[in-house]
Amino acid sequence: MNIEVLKVHGSGNDFLLIDEMTNLYTFSEEDRARLAIAFCNRDSALGADGILFVLNSETADARMRVFNADGSEASMCGNGLRCVARYVCEKLKVTSAVIETMKANLQVEKEADLFPEIPTYKVEISPVTFQLKDLPLNLPQETVIDEKIPGLSEDLAFTAIAVPNPHIVAIVNNDQLNSDIQLTLSEYVNGINPLFPDGVNVSFVKPIEKGHIFVRTFERGVGFTNACGTAMSASSLVTCLVGLNNKEEVIEVYNPGGKVRCIVHEQLGVYKIDLIGNGTYVYEAVVKVAGPDFTQFSVEQTYVYLNEAEQYEKLQDHAKQFITLHQD
Repeated sequence: MNIEVLKVHGSGNDFLLIDEMTNLYTFSEEDRARLAIAFCNRDSALGADGILFVLNSETADARMRVFNADGSEASMCGNGLRCVARYVCEKLKVTSAVIETMKANLQVEKEADLFPEIPTYKVEISPVTFQLKDLPLNLPQETVIDEKIPGLSEDLAFTAIAVPNPHIVAIVNNDQLNSDIQLTLSEYVNGINPLFPDGVNVSFVKPIEKGHIFVRTFERGVGFTNACGTAMSASSLVTCLVGLNNKEEVIEVYNPGGKVRCIVHEQLGVYKIDLIGNGTYVYEAVVKVAGPDFTQFSVEQTYVYLNEAEQYEKLQDHAKQFITLHQD
C-alpha cells in the first residue's frame, strides 16, 4: 500500500498530513491509531508529533482529525489547523475557509506574512470554557482561575481552561521555567492521578514585556513540544485575565519553535482567540507500507521545500535573539 504524506509544521510542531479528500484511502479507526504510532515514531524514517487527516465534510469546506504520536485522538490542534488551513485554501484556490473539527466548525484565512516569505494563516480557537467538568478536573468547585491546585505545587497558581483541549496554565519566573517543576507535575497529571482522569496539557508562561510572552508546553499524548497552538492561545487568554496583557490587542507569543501572534476576543463573556502563525511545508513523500500494522515501511521523498525551511530558520533566529535580549 502506498500512502502520500506531506510533512508540515506550525511553530516547529510537526505533523504528517494525509489527504483523504483526494485519495481513496479506507482507514479504519484502528488504522488511524496504528498509523500515528508507527509513522510518528522518531526512530523511524518519518517521525512527527502527530498525523493530520484531511477529509471531506458535510458542513464545512473540509474536516480535520488529529492523532497524536501515541495513537490518541486530539479534539483540536491549533498549529495543525494552520497547516490544514493552508492546504485546504491552496487546494480550493481560496483565501478563507471553514474547517470542521471535533468540537466546532472553525474559520481560517490567509494572513499577511508573520515574517518575510513565511506562509501565514489565522485560525479561530474556540469554544473556550473554564468549567472544570469540561477538562475534566476533579475538584469540588466550578472553575480554577489563577489559584493553587491542591497536590500540584505549593508555589504556582494555575488557570484551568479548555479551548477545547484541556489545559492548565501557570505564570512563572525564570527560575521556575528553568527548573524540573514542569516536567515533574506534567508527568504526574498525565499518569494515573485523582485530579485529571484524561490527562491535561501543561503550560508555563514567562512574561517578557507588555504584549510579549514566552510559552513552553508539555502536551498530553506527546510530551514537551516545540509549540502547542491551543496552549499558546489559552496562555494568551490567561495573561489577559490576570492583567498582563489586553484583550483585542496583538500578543506576540514566543516558543521553543519560533513565534506566533494571538488576539483574544470577548463578547458577552464568551471568548475566542485568533491564532496567527506559519503553516510551513517540509517535504512531500510516498510511504510504501508492507503489512497490516504499518510498522514496516519505506519512504521516498518526492519534493523538499528547501526555501521554506531556510526562511523559517530566519524567523527562529529572530525569535531567539529577541528572547535573549530580554532575559532577566
